[in-house]
Amino acid sequence: MKVTVLVGGVGGARFLSGVRELLGATPFPAHQDDPGTGGDHEITAIVNVGDDAWMHGVRICPDLDTCMYTLGGGIDTERGWGRVDETWHAKEELAAYGADPDWFGLGDRDLATHLIRTQMLDAGYRLSDVTAALCKRWQPGVRLLPATDDRHETHVIVAKPDGEDGERVAIHFQEWWVRHRAQIPTFGFAQVGSDDTVAAPGVVDAITGADVVLLAPSNPVVSIGAIVSVPGIRAALRTTAAPVVGISPVIDNRPLRGMADECLSVLGVETSAEAIAEHYGARSGNGILDGWLIADGDSASVDSIAIGSAPLLMTDPATTADMVRAACALVGVATPGGDA
Repeated sequence: MKVTVLVGGVGGARFLSGVRELLGATPFPAHQDDPGTGGDHEITAIVNVGDDAWMHGVRICPDLDTCMYTLGGGIDTERGWGRVDETWHAKEELAAYGADPDWFGLGDRDLATHLIRTQMLDAGYRLSDVTAALCKRWQPGVRLLPATDDRHETHVIVAKPDGEDGERVAIHFQEWWVRHRAQIPTFGFAQVGSDDTVAAPGVVDAITGADVVLLAPSNPVVSIGAIVSVPGIRAALRTTAAPVVGISPVIDNRPLRGMADECLSVLGVETSAEAIAEHYGARSGNGILDGWLIADGDSASVDSIAIGSAPLLMTDPATTADMVRAACALVGVATPGGDA
């Protein structure tokens, strides 16, 4: 069975743990030369790179690293991001020198990953090659692919500080999210990068060659939305023979973590299971969904999208595996240990 998952951030990483649990794909350590397989099953994660940024001279890829650390057993489970047993000496020393940005939590262990990545990028390697090399240490049991090897950063259109009324400026998503906690006047999102951005090698094939494509319960705007905005990915989702099923990122019409509601409100989308499904749209129209799994107790009715419900609280990989099974069953895809 081939499963492809579009993911971003903490929720996406935890969802991948459930996919791996369900399919019996080998967790760390796995076969070094084939990190995306487990027995008869293959899991590919297409990971958001919109959060990526240059800081203090190193390239930081938060969502790729969160997936890699989570699946490789190195994540700080309380925070949900960053390395376990992290220290912050480099951050403190940079602050003592007055180095900007001083608002981003760059941990010492995490810094080693960024240094290796930056060295390889400077040597001419593609981000997808760098990610594969880093995964040889972490052995995630899932093939992690950046959505694109090109710069495709999410920027946020905000009111210009101390500017005239109506003046606007674009700031990096990280500054908006981490520094300002999304609590400043905001008017939209834009992807900034190469004019020739294309999907990374293997991404389109992973979508068109899958048995099922899943949208993790990640931020619909700046995670899933940023992935789908990469040229070639939306077309692949629209034309693949595989059913595409999304998992709602809200329970009781509230995000469990993060600020998906703040992002949705900028676009004028209500924070509800139904409104988010309508935002994605049905594949029979101009959208990307065949199925939509919502939390028990929530409601949604969208033309041409199959709606199902299940417990969506990802308390552990086994519970999350049940969620994945329910998502697949919604569109008639059989999974190990269960019927479609």
